[in-house]
Amino acid sequence: MTAIAGFREMVTRNLRQSGIFVAFLVIVALFSFLNSNFLSPGNLTNIVLQYSYILILAIGMVMVIVLGQIDLSVGSVVALTGAVSAVLVIRNGQPWWVGVLAALVVGGLVGMWQGFWVAYVGIPGFIVTLAGMLLFRGLAQRVLDNVSLSPFGGTYYDIANGFSTNGLLGGYGVDVFTLVIFGVAVVGYAVSQWRTRMGRIAYQQVVEALPLFVLKLVAIAAVVMWFGYQLAQSRGLPNILIVLAVLILAYSVITQRSVFGRHIYAIGGNLNAAQLSGVKVRQVTFWTFVNMGLLAGVAGVVFSSRMNGAQPGAGNMFELDAIAAAFIGGASTTGGVGRVTGAMTGALIMAVMSNGMQLMGVPQSVQQMVKGLVLLLAVAFDVWNKRRAEAR
Repeated sequence: MTAIAGFREMVTRNLRQSGIFVAFLVIVALFSFLNSNFLSPGNLTNIVLQYSYILILAIGMVMVIVLGQIDLSVGSVVALTGAVSAVLVIRNGQPWWVGVLAALVVGGLVGMWQGFWVAYVGIPGFIVTLAGMLLFRGLAQRVLDNVSLSPFGGTYYDIANGFSTNGLLGGYGVDVFTLVIFGVAVVGYAVSQWRTRMGRIAYQQVVEALPLFVLKLVAIAAVVMWFGYQLAQSRGLPNILIVLAVLILAYSVITQRSVFGRHIYAIGGNLNAAQLSGVKVRQVTFWTFVNMGLLAGVAGVVFSSRMNGAQPGAGNMFELDAIAAAFIGGASTTGGVGRVTGAMTGALIMAVMSNGMQLMGVPQSVQQMVKGLVLLLAVAFDVWNKRRAEAR
């Protein structure tokens, strides 16, 4: 197999995933051409800070969608969990960690409530979470008495606004700590990919040619280190980026290498076959919704920290952004297909489009229209890809 043929095989083997990465690079290139400040260190830092909660929600949402369900309530849960934190920390003067813990507990309880109705009563997730969207929005308004609470300040504020840094290096204006962390991440990724490749070879599975494998690692390392260098020139490593990295790594392992993750894919791919295979469908469904509630609680903490307060209308339309991120990232409308990395790419596409259009002064109405068209095209691509696979 020639190098060109090998590259073509690597790209077309999973068109659903490779296509979204190409689309992401094209969108970034387009906005960087239209606005010279788009790839500036300050703006890249702002993208990380402003859209981190959407990435967190997308992690849980892709798992729900792979299961063959949907969650329309996450925006309201973000508002409710942020409201609970604000009442405890701002109004009652509790330590910051009490607010964080309370938000996670409330998010988990919400997930249990919705998971019970979906898994054990048998009501479709669409209906349960649509009811939850109204119920938890109303609870958030009652908790806050329809008024905003601010500011958090202190450690709670630093969760989504603070930076980990060792100071600038000499007169170059580059934070060494940030570069070291990104360098360690690149080395860790390379080692992981090499071990995965060796494992596949040991089981006589098909892998790409070694030059293409090395080229892929070098390209990814170059992009990651460039991004780290941009952050190092700004304010250093955002705290929220550390939280995101931990969540992405943890859930990538859970979805791809754990029994629980495999069961989610089995249920979404073929429910009857999963039941006949002994998969505990009700338990898996229940805990998937609990997980979504917990991640909505994390997003509630992050968003309220970023806003330095809680508002009754917080989280409005967040559920649509999270759902769009999952579908744009390659999740299937019928379940059984989707990855955390794809959802992250989809969320980044949404973030890049929003930020780029804001820099260009595009009206909010036009931004919504563009997002809607992108989501429609992503689902149309999913349908076309299925038909192509069936034809083959």
